[in-house]
Amino acid sequence: MKVAFTSSDGTHIDTHFGVAKEIDVYEVSKDGFNFVETLTFEGDLEKAEHEDKITPKMAAVLDCKIVYVKAIGTPVGNQLMKQGVTLVRAQEYDRIPDILNMLVKSLNGDAPPRLRRALLEAENNFAYAIDEE
Repeated sequence: MKVAFTSSDGTHIDTHFGVAKEIDVYEVSKDGFNFVETLTFEGDLEKAEHEDKITPKMAAVLDCKIVYVKAIGTPVGNQLMKQGVTLVRAQEYDRIPDILNMLVKSLNGDAPPRLRRALLEAENNFAYAIDEE
């Protein structure tokens, strides 16, 4: 499953979704995790019109099962959740490598309820995609 992080340095989840210039995407499985890409957004995101800065980001993360953010506006968060994206507001001390390792462990064992739901949905979607082939 794909997991995204709003980050200014590739280590800390320290950026509000709306003004994030970069969103790092990883593929996470029971076997580990791999960096996929950094989504980059140009322009003065502090001053850009709401739709101009949000719409491309929302489209870019729709294939991610979980998105970790420092903060996100309620309307945007609700829209992403309706599309099946699980949002997690990171704590100040959260680091991307630590969360990725926790996700791998969770895939191999117990997970908190909200994360378990997202992980089960990812497994069911994957199984469904295989059945269609």
